[in-house]
Amino acid sequence: MKERTDWQIVQDTLDDIENYKYIVERYEHRLLLYIKRILYINNEDAQDILQEVFIKAYRNLNSYNPKYKFSNWIYRITHNESVNFLRKNKNLRKNIPNDPNIDIFETVPSHIDIEKESIEESDKDEILSVISKLDKKYKDVLILKYLEEKDYNEISEILHISSGTVGSLISRGKIKLKNLLEKYGKD
Repeated sequence: MKERTDWQIVQDTLDDIENYKYIVERYEHRLLLYIKRILYINNEDAQDILQEVFIKAYRNLNSYNPKYKFSNWIYRITHNESVNFLRKNKNLRKNIPNDPNIDIFETVPSHIDIEKESIEESDKDEILSVISKLDKKYKDVLILKYLEEKDYNEISEILHISSGTVGSLISRGKIKLKNLLEKYGKD
């Protein structure tokens, strides 16, 4: 199924529900990491959110518009479900998970130019801790850009903001992240 496009799998799923497992297999790991990155929650809560994402995606599969990338569509559902989780859990304490499966050094693309020296000198817990201190609007775009490797147009579709706003938020977010890394990332 790796050679099949998302649209082909969607079409197959609309004909036979059994094919939905291919969508789940394709996106499960990426979306779970995305949820953990933006919410800093335990695996159990992240899995619950992910289950809701796949249920909503399936229920709304008929409304998916193929002129947009399927990945952006399902990331948008994931983002919305994550926001819903935060609304329901207002007192949620944002702890950095001690999950050995999340290795910041493996997920940050090599072309990231924002605090390269700081990233090399800091450990993953420090970096994740600093990212968690950013305002949500900056954290969301930086995670989508540098950890999920989405381009400006994809981020625009996922967050429902203009590409220009994406660019501005990334630019400001990089500055804020650099300042926070200097302030908190070094003893």
